[in-house]
Amino acid sequence: MYEIRIHSRGGQGGVTAARLLALAASRDGKYATACPFYGAERRGAPVVSFVRIDEEPIRVYSQIRRPDLVVVLDASIMDVVDVLQGLKSDGLVLVNSTHAWNGNRHAGRHVDLTGIALSLDLVVAGSPIVNTPMLGAIAKMGIVSLDSVRDAIAETFADDRNVNAAEAAYRELVV
Repeated sequence: MYEIRIHSRGGQGGVTAARLLALAASRDGKYATACPFYGAERRGAPVVSFVRIDEEPIRVYSQIRRPDLVVVLDASIMDVVDVLQGLKSDGLVLVNSTHAWNGNRHAGRHVDLTGIALSLDLVVAGSPIVNTPMLGAIAKMGIVSLDSVRDAIAETFADDRNVNAAEAAYRELVV
């Protein structure tokens, strides 16, 4: 089972990203679950979402304590939350950032999801939408296919900019 923990801020679309990632995995013929974890949060507060992907039916629906991949949609969260907590020793980290991420013992990837969203004017209530480009980056990492990401996004959002953002992140992420 492949387990992913997504760290975001309220309003960034982390919960939607988890749901779309699970939908993309199911389009690839895999089993997947998405589960958010938040309380009475407000816009901007830290939110955590979880995604499990497997070839077999998934019978657990809970927080993920030992993820294979940690995704950080807002790097400033790393100042207030230990996003690496429980990350497997061979785990990966994907950070929305313009700067290379140095995670000491963990392999890190970075892509400017915010820049991609802004370049496509993918903004809601003044905030760049980084969840759909994140899906393209995850596809580039080989976790789901780009075609399944396109399908999941198109099924959920009518605005082509979301698919374009995912494709841009797919092209920009260096693996």
